[in-house]
Amino acid sequence: MSTGGIIAIVIVLVIVAIIGMIIGIYNSLVKLDERVNEAWSDITVQLKYRADLIPNVVETVKGYAKHENETFKMVTEARSAVMGAKTVKQAAEAEKEMQGALGRIFAIAESYPELKANTNFVKLQEQLQDVEDKIQAARRFYNAGAKELNTKIKTFPTNFVNNMIGHFKKRDYFEVAESEKAKIEKAPEVKF
Repeated sequence: MSTGGIIAIVIVLVIVAIIGMIIGIYNSLVKLDERVNEAWSDITVQLKYRADLIPNVVETVKGYAKHENETFKMVTEARSAVMGAKTVKQAAEAEKEMQGALGRIFAIAESYPELKANTNFVKLQEQLQDVEDKIQAARRFYNAGAKELNTKIKTFPTNFVNNMIGHFKKRDYFEVAESEKAKIEKAPEVKF
């Protein structure tokens, strides 16, 4: 084989290798992007489930604490904000409001021993605790995926390929405010 033929084969092999690398990088970005989308979907499912429980909690507490209308209004508004959130940042902000509103509801419940003994209220509280745990787990899964995608988008050669394609964007983290993190880490056990 002539030198020109060998050079042509080497050039073709290099081009094929580069194209293969670009395809591999693109496919890895697609997989990460889909994993982050799936994680976000998990968060929204859990937030919706909790939002569906909220009216039952409010109605149960209303039966015992009829004069707490301002708190009930705050819970309803927080629930609407969570359900209406379109972005991660909006959802995180609405989540902060929801945590405060739920805290007030349970503080009211502390003042009513017969409410704390109500089996429906106890079941609702257990369901809410379960969904809160699932939201935390979904948030961690989402943030891990967002971190992996964001890191990959910023590193070479993936950033080069992404800039050529221009398709994948950095994802926001679903963050809890520092004051909320402290509450989560030191959350008191509430017994009804």
